Amino acid sequence: MTTYGTIPTSSSPSTNLEFITRAKQRIKEGLGTRRPWKIMFNRHSFNLPSGAGDAIARIRTNIAFFQMNYAMVALLVLFLSLLWHPISLIVFVALMAAWLFLYFLRDEPLLIFGRLISDRVVLIVMAMLTVGLLLLTGATRNILVAVLIGVVLVVLHAAFRRTDDLFFDEEEATRLTPPGAPPS
Repeated sequence: MTTYGTIPTSSSPSTNLEFITRAKQRIKEGLGTRRPWKIMFNRHSFNLPSGAGDAIARIRTNIAFFQMNYAMVALLVLFLSLLWHPISLIVFVALMAAWLFLYFLRDEPLLIFGRLISDRVVLIVMAMLTVGLLLLTGATRNILVAVLIGVVLVVLHAAFRRTDDLFFDEEEATRLTPPGAPPS
């Protein structure tokens, strides 16, 4: 049978192997933005900020530079806090799988009942679902304390780590330079 006039389109992956291969590639790309831990914890790069303004500038720059590392630290603290709550840990792992499948590893737009769902809607719904389900597991105090500890660790590291030895590419430098400020 001939199919004149039809345009071949790419279809969704036909096997689980293709999906897993694509998932591994996207995870590697995402982790590619992670900075080396050796740079993050270089002992010669720590000193006291000269004032509150310097501390805030360091926090902004370091969070932009080490954002993937800081996210990993915060998730590790949250994961460790849930070790003593197995139900919460199971829910956390299931939610992480849902996040990977519905948000991070999607190549094509999400369609539900023939309607296109935007990434922003998926993000908001998944965030509310994650918070809601984790709080329903009875580990509310652990989750809130873990999030607080994660934030404190990130802010302390960002405030005390000097930024003069960080090297941004041109795109990052223009994104981090405030409007009207001369580029560094």
